[in-house]
Amino acid sequence: MTQVNILKMNADRQDVSLLMEQIGAAARRAAIALAQAPTKQKDAALLAAAMAVRANVDDILEANAEDVADAVKNGTAPSLIDRLTLDTKRIEGIARALEEIAALPDPVGATMAEWDRPNGLHISRVRVPLGVIGIIYESRPNVTADAGALCLKSGNAAILRGGSDAMRSSQAIHASILEGVIAAGLPEAAIQLVPTSDRGAVGEMLKGLGGNLDVIVPRGGKSLVARVQEEARVPVFAHLEGVCHVYVDGEADLDMARNIVLNAKLRRTGVCGAAETLLVDEACAATHLAPLVGALIAEGCEVRGDETAQKADARVKPATEDDWYTEYLDSIIAVRVVKGVGEAIAHIAKYGSSHTEAIVTANQKTADRFLAEVDSAIVLHNASTQFADGGEFGMGAEIGIATGKFHARGPVGVEQLTSFKYVVHGNGQVRP
Repeated sequence: MTQVNILKMNADRQDVSLLMEQIGAAARRAAIALAQAPTKQKDAALLAAAMAVRANVDDILEANAEDVADAVKNGTAPSLIDRLTLDTKRIEGIARALEEIAALPDPVGATMAEWDRPNGLHISRVRVPLGVIGIIYESRPNVTADAGALCLKSGNAAILRGGSDAMRSSQAIHASILEGVIAAGLPEAAIQLVPTSDRGAVGEMLKGLGGNLDVIVPRGGKSLVARVQEEARVPVFAHLEGVCHVYVDGEADLDMARNIVLNAKLRRTGVCGAAETLLVDEACAATHLAPLVGALIAEGCEVRGDETAQKADARVKPATEDDWYTEYLDSIIAVRVVKGVGEAIAHIAKYGSSHTEAIVTANQKTADRFLAEVDSAIVLHNASTQFADGGEFGMGAEIGIATGKFHARGPVGVEQLTSFKYVVHGNGQVRP
């Protein structure tokens, strides 16, 4: 009986504690093997997985259609349904991401720095895997592939706990990933998908699975992230909500500003890099505010604004204090007029979530101040906030956007899933 079948059997029995104990122990064993796996073997697994995803596209689409139908029946928000929905283009994107991750340099064993001491010792700092990584996510079946592949490439074992709303989709994708893992001769437990929707499984992961879990990455709504941060007994890569801002400076080109604002808000409203607040410099409000607001409304976006924004367009609804803190993940945006870049920076510091912020301006000095003083994981000049994505950064994919300041910040890719150790070479030295 295979490892997967044993776990499914225990899942059917609803013995969650035993199930998670077995998953954790299997992951630890796999992590030991993965840490020593050669690059060619890991890459072969990822390339075989990409082929399997393409070969199994019909099965993945069928599973996803069932998940989406249930989500619609349950009254799930459109933004979450968008995250959940797969089509042939998105599945091809999953396969390409696997290939792109395979093409990345292997971080494991890379020397980060090295130096010699006066006593003849040669010291080097070398990248090593973190070990076993748990990923808890909602409504994002593509994370099954992205997270699993990034962990494998960086020599880590992965324990994936997807949301119940995407269970069928995640299982179909995981089956394809597992084909690649087995074909390359890697441990079957290298990438495990928790085979139960029982919430007790999350609780067991937060306890650390008997010391077998080294880090947890939550990807989901505010309540999920808050629970993980409050209850986890292992380190957490914080991924808070994306209250992202676009600041249109007084020296911004109107056409550029319009294109960036529309893309940042509306390209995909359900992603964490979608802009939720538009700040407009009072120096250009007379010429820029009404056209920007009008363009958003014309595209079906609800605008909630301050008094100046309401005067610029009668269709603007009054914004409340809560609006400045809100991650809408929908076709809604809050608009405020500010007195220059200093007030824009202050607004972001008060209401933002340290995720992603953009400035649109032709003034390099103003842009430099914004980029230096805004304390967020990602800051952009004259570009859409929707570039907040590991794939767009050349990382192949990402596990999430870390908004904390320890270990990893911004897109979490293969390098961020490693730590390091010091390797010291001597020729008989002893310390006096």
